[in-house]
Amino acid sequence: MGEFELIEKYFGRAARRAPLGVGDDCALLDLEPGMRLAVSTDLLVEGRHFLSTVAPERLGHKALAVNLSDLAACGAEPLAFTLALSMPRVDEVFLAGFARGLYALADRHGIELVGGDTTAGPLSICITVFGQVPPDQALLRSGARPGHDLWVSGRLGDARLALEVFRGNALLPGSAFDEVRRAMECPEPRIALGLALRGLATSAIDLSDGLAGDLGHVMRLSGVGATIEYDALPRSSVLALQSPELQRECLLAGGDDYELLFSAPRSRRDAVLAAAAEAQVAVSCIGSIDAGEALRIVDADGRPLAPAARGFDHFA
Repeated sequence: MGEFELIEKYFGRAARRAPLGVGDDCALLDLEPGMRLAVSTDLLVEGRHFLSTVAPERLGHKALAVNLSDLAACGAEPLAFTLALSMPRVDEVFLAGFARGLYALADRHGIELVGGDTTAGPLSICITVFGQVPPDQALLRSGARPGHDLWVSGRLGDARLALEVFRGNALLPGSAFDEVRRAMECPEPRIALGLALRGLATSAIDLSDGLAGDLGHVMRLSGVGATIEYDALPRSSVLALQSPELQRECLLAGGDDYELLFSAPRSRRDAVLAAAAEAQVAVSCIGSIDAGEALRIVDADGRPLAPAARGFDHFA
């Protein structure tokens, strides 16, 4: 099977909204009046971002999910995406599963594949997503202010726990491993929550490289410090049974959570909870934004804990 036959068979689905579509040198995207284009790109490389044992359908899901998570963190509505795929050889079993997972998530969010590229090489996947957001309602990393609450969606740490099982550093029974492995391989982009937080959250970021590291990006761009209440961090019953040291590593520096971390004024707590209920996503208040530049982590009694573990850095 050649390159163009491959594209036509697995990725040549007709777009459902004109003028979106595959086949020309450029995709044409219509924005609603008063909207700004939101664009994000992520690259996934085998052995770095995913294991060779991952099911192709789950890999297709995750490849798009991590990009949609960026749109969620900006409060943007998804429109379309492109796909660049490198692989050593044409593997139709892999391609069929990958396309199923990719399109299943795309259909849930009404997003179209509008172009891309394929080439021979090491297995890697690069997706660029396009969304739209009103300019005055975009969620940014730079809006956190002292006195604001710090919130997170969902649960933290399960994806890192699954990785530690694969590394041989943790042991879980089958059902528990299946639970955390799903968190690692099938993250859920919080698009509905991002949209519900427009005009409410003052800053936001998606958690891809660990809570402490990603919060550091918000702190730096907003010129603030922060306090994390460690015992308030939401975790699964599986993670809660692990050693204190492993829990701390997974919760603070785990990465691959793809939950939303955001700030909002304390006076808007009820509104935040209402937005989360509308989006059908659990949220937890995990601390506060402070003056200064320091990150503090405290226990339930307010006693300081050791400094946070460093977030993930590909070249550190």
